[in-house]
Amino acid sequence: MKALQMFFLGTLMSIIFISCEKNETLKSTNTEDEIAGTAIPKFAGIKMCKDVYPDGVTPRAAAIKSKIWSNGSTIYVRLYGGSNYVRQKVRDYANQWSNYANIKFNFVTSGNADIRITFTDGAGSYSYIGTDAKRIPKNQETMNFGWFDDNTSDEEFSRTTIHEFGHALGLIHEHQHPEASIPWNKPLVYEYYAGAPNYWSKEDVDNNLFATYSTSQTQYSNYDKESIMHYAVSKDLTDGVFEVGWNTVLSSTDKSFISSLYPTN
Repeated sequence: MKALQMFFLGTLMSIIFISCEKNETLKSTNTEDEIAGTAIPKFAGIKMCKDVYPDGVTPRAAAIKSKIWSNGSTIYVRLYGGSNYVRQKVRDYANQWSNYANIKFNFVTSGNADIRITFTDGAGSYSYIGTDAKRIPKNQETMNFGWFDDNTSDEEFSRTTIHEFGHALGLIHEHQHPEASIPWNKPLVYEYYAGAPNYWSKEDVDNNLFATYSTSQTQYSNYDKESIMHYAVSKDLTDGVFEVGWNTVLSSTDKSFISSLYPTN
């Protein structure tokens, strides 16, 4: 995994954030639909995370190393909306990172905050990358959890909260690690993601799945399939063997890598 923490996703000095759509538990089935004469695997309506950039921004042009917070920082976080139950779950799972990184999240109820979290239903889940959050106007959110409510499972709170706070600490998606080498079945991937529920263009697929980063762009460890920052990957969209499930907790590599980025000493 390690790559997980391949830091990157900077953009020509512009702000970029990663948005995630809710995905039900990965139910890779053997059922298939015929689209344009090609068999397309059905994933029970799973929506995937998608990189989102401001208008006019060209992705992948700046090093992510500049997005890392100063070691030992206290990062102020404010929650807007959400029930008391949901807020507490977000606090609990966000602090999983603090157990291994020399970073403290200070959740405040008033005043300015570095990370501002909303719970806008239907807007997906996303976070700006690392210190890009400090460049966002103070009246705008820097992170959103679009499907959390009092009925959300602990597994989903864990998976999504830890993942988005990983982005907030400067981490990008693991499957775009310089050493990932995922054996994608590209024609099938293009056709699948062009349909519901994602409706991605070929460019969307290239940017969010196939593009990997050079070693000069990123700070990373070994590629880790178990990273909390990795997309779920069905073998139906690869060579038929390679697959990654829904990772819901920090992997051992996640822990060691974040510790190396934000060392205690």
